[in-house]
Amino acid sequence: MRCSRPTATVPVVACPSSNIARPGITQTITTMRITSLLIAIMLTALATEAGAQGIIRPKTSTTTKPATKPQPSAQAKRPAAVANPLKKLAADMVYVEGGTFTMGAAAAEDYWNVENAQPAHQVTVRSFYICRYEATQALWQKVMGRNPSEQKLGGNHPVENITWNDIQAFIQKLNALTGKHYRLPTEAEWEYAARGGRKSGGYRYSGSNQIDDVAWYSDNTHDRHKPVGTKRPNELGLYDMSGNVFEFCGDGYQPYSSAPQDNPVQESAKGDHPLRGGSYVTHEKDCRCSYRFGQSSTYSHTHFGFRLAMSE
Repeated sequence: MRCSRPTATVPVVACPSSNIARPGITQTITTMRITSLLIAIMLTALATEAGAQGIIRPKTSTTTKPATKPQPSAQAKRPAAVANPLKKLAADMVYVEGGTFTMGAAAAEDYWNVENAQPAHQVTVRSFYICRYEATQALWQKVMGRNPSEQKLGGNHPVENITWNDIQAFIQKLNALTGKHYRLPTEAEWEYAARGGRKSGGYRYSGSNQIDDVAWYSDNTHDRHKPVGTKRPNELGLYDMSGNVFEFCGDGYQPYSSAPQDNPVQESAKGDHPLRGGSYVTHEKDCRCSYRFGQSSTYSHTHFGFRLAMSE
């Protein structure tokens, strides 16, 4: 016998496993459909009204655009250009006011071949200019078109492996390029500047009695010279007057006299020239302001360099 329960609003679904209809499920589904339809109608009406009032804009597409790769700005900063070594040299020349000082090693000083720096004597030098830094590999490369250094560790390292004669050829070409009159300092000018000139604090090394403050020498370099200007400067603002590389002077190498001297420019019968300041391979005593020795104009070494000067 078939049985059903007719109703005016809820459809009757026949149950396949029995002849009894299950109106509860049908009613739930129908109610959900009606509710969803009413919500959709209400949302559409609200969106239409809001759009008409300019509150929101209906979306034209729900597709998300892929992120684009940012393009570099036309105004992006470029890396800073390396300073022109010739312009930098001109800016790095330090004025040294002339004066009188005691040149050489005091009687109480004690180090290997100290006798070469004695007797101490009074010397007067005129005002001059001297470079704040040792001559660099970048400067030599700019002027000569090559780098003779054995340790090519960077443009800001001191140039080395050069003779006194090589330096003279370099200076001649440098002056032709710049129209200036660069030269090597005399030995008296070099020591006066190393001691701090009129601002001298009377230090053992150039700028300090503590060598590690101002010098690259055998105990802190691992047999490699360092970029110029990375230790503390002396009283005149000059770097590496003690340590890093020995610096050739322009005049000749002669034994000292006890007589006072006025702006001396020494000659040398043997053709040797003074080397001053100590280097990255020497002991601390060789970095004293008074230490000196002479070397042939044709001899080079990996710890021989120089510093430029100029007359007032």
